[in-house]
Amino acid sequence: MNLTLKIWRQKNANDKGKMVDYPISGIEPDMSFLEMLDVLNEELINKGEEPVAFDHDCREGICGMCSLYINGEAHGPDRGVTTCQLHMRMFNDGDTIYIEPFRAAAFPVVKDLVVDRSSFDRIQHAGGFVSVNTSGNTIDANTIPVNKHDADDAFDAATCIGCGACVASCKNSSAMLFVGAKVSQFALLPQGQVEATDRVMNMVKQMDEEGFGNCTNTGACEVECPKGISLENIARMNREYLKASFKG
Repeated sequence: MNLTLKIWRQKNANDKGKMVDYPISGIEPDMSFLEMLDVLNEELINKGEEPVAFDHDCREGICGMCSLYINGEAHGPDRGVTTCQLHMRMFNDGDTIYIEPFRAAAFPVVKDLVVDRSSFDRIQHAGGFVSVNTSGNTIDANTIPVNKHDADDAFDAATCIGCGACVASCKNSSAMLFVGAKVSQFALLPQGQVEATDRVMNMVKQMDEEGFGNCTNTGACEVECPKGISLENIARMNREYLKASFKG
């Protein structure tokens, strides 16, 4: 396959940045998108040019690091996959592919296609956890009955990998699907009830402080989420927040 890549290049957070064209040839349809970028970077290095910086780690659709905005879609044209699981057979010979970083005020560009998503970490630190009693009198979690439907919903919410596709696909750069998933995975379980009020209040407060927008109700986040996190989690978070507001 012969392709033309239009890639966002930005030296650092203060640089203006611009799209740069890169012709590339000899790309196999069974290559992953990141393997294609590896081929490009090898060519650039051999020419003595600066390689394109992009995030990656597991390359198995688990870590969420490889988040790229490809042809106007978070993670590209396929569904239910991260960028590292996207294969070049989704494109045609002769295509022009636009590759950009995720765009959001809360995701500042570090370099080229790499963005700083530590805002998600700070939201997690604000309440996305269950405090554990380590006094020696702990109760085995398996002894607490959990409704099967609730357990399944909690597990589905917990599959969120924090990639940020929901933010990138939202017109308001909202993180409500991410926060909704993190709130839901605990709100549905008895272990999460003790800190439920503080959790949702603190996480939503931190989300707002990070500069994320409000939900647009268009559902783009669910469509482009590689793990298919449901909008029901946003509704559950709103209910949890309303209950917590009355208690507070």
